[in-house]
Amino acid sequence: MPHDNDDEPGAREAGEIATLVAENASLRERLLRALADAENARRRADQTAEDTRKFGIAEFARELLPVVDNLERTLDASEKAQSAQSNSLVEGVQATLRLFLSTLERFGIQRIEAMGQHFNPNLHEAINAVNDASRPPGTIVHVVEQGYMIHQRLLRPARVVITRRAQAPPPPDDNDLGAEWGSTWLS
Repeated sequence: MPHDNDDEPGAREAGEIATLVAENASLRERLLRALADAENARRRADQTAEDTRKFGIAEFARELLPVVDNLERTLDASEKAQSAQSNSLVEGVQATLRLFLSTLERFGIQRIEAMGQHFNPNLHEAINAVNDASRPPGTIVHVVEQGYMIHQRLLRPARVVITRRAQAPPPPDDNDLGAEWGSTWLS
C-alpha cells in the first residue's frame, strides 16, 4: 500500500491536540488546587484572628484572678467580724466584686460552678480528699480557689476538696492470735 503524505499532518495535529488537552487538564487541576489552598489559608487566618480576639486577654485575665480571690477572701473574713463600722466597707467590697465579675463575663470569662458537682479532672484540681459517707465519692465538698473558663476554654482549674469512699478497717486476721496469746505465753 502506498504511503499517503496527507495523513501525516492530520495525525500530527491530532497528537498535538491531545497533548494540549492533557496539558490544559493538568493546568486546570493545578489552578483548582491552588485556589483551594488559598481558600484554606484564608480560613486558617480568619480562625487565628478569631482565636486571638477571643483568647488574647487570657494571660491578662489570669493575672487579675488573684484580685477576685482576694476580694472574696475579704468578704468571707468580714462575715466573721461583722460590725456596724465595717458594714459600709463590706458593701463597697461586694459592689467592687460584682463589677469585676461582670466585666470579666463581658469578655467571655465565666466562673466554673464546682461546689456539689462531681469531680472532673478537666475542670478541677483536687487538693485534698475527705471521708464522707453521706455523699458519693468524687463529690466536691469545698472550693478552695474558684476556677474560670474563657470562651469554653479552661483559664484556671478550680482547686477543690472532694469526698472519697470511707475505708473500712481491715478485718482481723484469723491466724493472728494477737497480744492476748503472747501475754499468756509469757506469764
